[in-house]
Amino acid sequence: MAAIVTNKFRLYNAEQFYESFSEANQSFYLFVGRPQPWTSTTPYGGGTDTQPPTPLDNVDDEFMYFRDMLAAKRIAAADINYAIPRHNWTAGTIYDYYRGDYGAQWSSTASDIVKTVNNGTNLWASTTLFYVLSSENNVYMCVGNNDGGAVSAGNEPTGTSNIETTTADGYRWKYMYTLTTTDITDFLTADFMPVRTNATVSAAATNGAVTQYKIMRGGSGYTNATYTAETLRGDGSGGTFTVIVSGGVVTSVEAVAAGTNYTFADCKIDDISGIGTPGTSAIVTPIIQPKGGLGFNAVSELGGFYVMTNTTISGTEGSGDFVVDQDFRRVGVVLNPYNFGTSVVATAATRNALYEMTFSGTPGTFLADEDITGGTSGAKGKVVSWDSTNKKLKYIQTQWTGVTTAGDRTAFAALEVVTQSPTAATGTISALTNPEIDYYSGTNIYAEDRAPISRATDQTENIKLIVEF
Repeated sequence: MAAIVTNKFRLYNAEQFYESFSEANQSFYLFVGRPQPWTSTTPYGGGTDTQPPTPLDNVDDEFMYFRDMLAAKRIAAADINYAIPRHNWTAGTIYDYYRGDYGAQWSSTASDIVKTVNNGTNLWASTTLFYVLSSENNVYMCVGNNDGGAVSAGNEPTGTSNIETTTADGYRWKYMYTLTTTDITDFLTADFMPVRTNATVSAAATNGAVTQYKIMRGGSGYTNATYTAETLRGDGSGGTFTVIVSGGVVTSVEAVAAGTNYTFADCKIDDISGIGTPGTSAIVTPIIQPKGGLGFNAVSELGGFYVMTNTTISGTEGSGDFVVDQDFRRVGVVLNPYNFGTSVVATAATRNALYEMTFSGTPGTFLADEDITGGTSGAKGKVVSWDSTNKKLKYIQTQWTGVTTAGDRTAFAALEVVTQSPTAATGTISALTNPEIDYYSGTNIYAEDRAPISRATDQTENIKLIVEF
């Protein structure tokens, strides 16, 4: 049985995901982790710092994400936006144009039929070039491509008129929206751009309008003349068009009145009074606008089934939750993690994910990424961060660096002496502090392994994640 999952289902899923960030019972956290280098012998992925492994979608890896997690920051509703692939207007490019039947191909072999030729397999394929971002940060939909000609230099679309405009190279454009300063700063990347609906454009849109006609075949044998205000047939009303015949061939069809509420339409060229009896009939396709009209819902019309998150991490954030004397190699998103030792969903802006020990007396100098061992407990761990002023050491205990010689994960004990290796620093534990986030709680919905990113006190990391539905 033939079936498809439609692109509208993708849009629906993106919409539900987007809206969930505003729901009171949902807490999305972006986390960073993996301070230790990637090595070819590392279980569950291997890889190197120059060629990180591809995360595996399994239960064991989900557990692992917690064991070397550093910290997490809640993703606010203001930190997300719908997104679409970025297509800059570029001279010399042949752009696709909006069609409701995009992807359809004419089966006729007649040489005079202009077939529908598409850059992509459907309107919303990433390779389909039916909209552009201009140098003025305006977004335009292409509604006419001069029968497949390339755009020429000096003819970039401009302006914010609600009326479709034609540039000197024969292209027709519909203004959709303009990127705001926040859009550019937070959500514009080399490959993606934010998409939003302009309220003014939406209000001016007309449901089921027809403003463009595509001549698929010009026919022959028609009477040369201009035929004005011909009636568009279909289930809508008010649509009219003008036909120009030259050399017996239909050479131009232009909308006079767009009409409203069309879902199907037919020009009926051969029924035009006085046009003559053709040798071969012309074929003209009315381009019916989507529900609501062009610009009514730019997110839907431009294929906004991508959701982009933008999270900024500045310095130590959260009173030291994010360490700055360490690097990280993993970025992920966890949904509804608990506060440590509870079943209460975390809602704080940031959450520390590291264990911490405080030393008494005058400890030695501990170094990040070196191993530590408890003299009494036999517990093992790896140094993540060392605060010599406050004599506080943050550490992780993974399945590779946090188990005893017997293979057990053992907790460090208060008052025991900790020894570092290979640098032989020591210190006596006076207090132990748990993380703020409960390990293995919540649901990991995204993970990305990457090359190391070093942090610094005066540094800000801007992390953008793009989820495609």
